[in-house]
Amino acid sequence: MTHTQDTLAALTKRFGAPAAGSALENVVEFRGETTVVVARSALLDVLAFLKDTPGLGFTFLANLTAYDDWPAEPRFNVVYQLRELNLPSQLRLKVLLTGDDALLPSVTGLYLNANWHERELFDMFGIKFTGHPDLRRILMPADWEGHPLRRDYPLGYEEVEFTFNFDEIEKKKPYAKE
Repeated sequence: MTHTQDTLAALTKRFGAPAAGSALENVVEFRGETTVVVARSALLDVLAFLKDTPGLGFTFLANLTAYDDWPAEPRFNVVYQLRELNLPSQLRLKVLLTGDDALLPSVTGLYLNANWHERELFDMFGIKFTGHPDLRRILMPADWEGHPLRRDYPLGYEEVEFTFNFDEIEKKKPYAKE
């Protein structure tokens, strides 16, 4: 058995078989990568189990990101990419969040580097992390309104300048006046 298969067996033994409404909601294997969909309420327990259980050793949070499926619900997919550095092995956990309730517990107590990742998700998507030590914007100015990576965020537009429309665009540009 591979390390990933051993990990899935250990998760199933500890949290039960994947099913809707349980701690492990689903397991998806696609192109050699494994994703475990975890219930929000079980996230901290599952991450602590994967990190602290001898033989599993997923001690490195390689990435924490999200994507927006708007207008579908659940809207947000928050993805935790974990690595076991000795073998090496990787595992992806995913938590699904509705647009009305985009709230997760902070994992900074387990993985210190989650601090920056969670701040970025808060800034770009508006996902809040309870228990985060310093949840504030990290990329956008503090007074910025909205969350730029949400799919319903209004797009800015600037017309591309070519030789055929150069004069029209130059007339519209706000140049400094003397």
